[in-house]
Amino acid sequence: MEHKKKLIHVTTIPMRWGDMDAYGHVNNTVYFRFMEQARVEWCEEVGVEVRPGGLGPVIINASCTFLIPMTYPGTVEVRTYAGHPGRSSVQTHVEMRIVGEEQLYAEGAAKMVWMDTQTGKSAPIPDHVRAALEAE
Repeated sequence: MEHKKKLIHVTTIPMRWGDMDAYGHVNNTVYFRFMEQARVEWCEEVGVEVRPGGLGPVIINASCTFLIPMTYPGTVEVRTYAGHPGRSSVQTHVEMRIVGEEQLYAEGAAKMVWMDTQTGKSAPIPDHVRAALEAE
């Protein structure tokens, strides 16, 4: 069964000279920061405060496939897609390109789970977040 992905957020992030490693390209860890920044921006857009206490999203896994090395200078376009939300989780997928290019440089994924930070247990995705994920 094929699962549909919905584009939920697009952002651009400037590369920094310090993002590069000894090989002269953006270090692999920085791609996870790009994905994190995009995810936090989306959460803030839909009214989810990424702060300690109460209910909030946590990441239970994350992956990235590095297709073409990125090099400074440049600006990264991060497109975030979401799968169909479950009771407490949603799978996200990310595409990273250099602004002005259609070529895919990296693709990633992360599973977001809503959690009650007081109890450490999963919690239902809030209605307003679910509505944003399911909107056409």
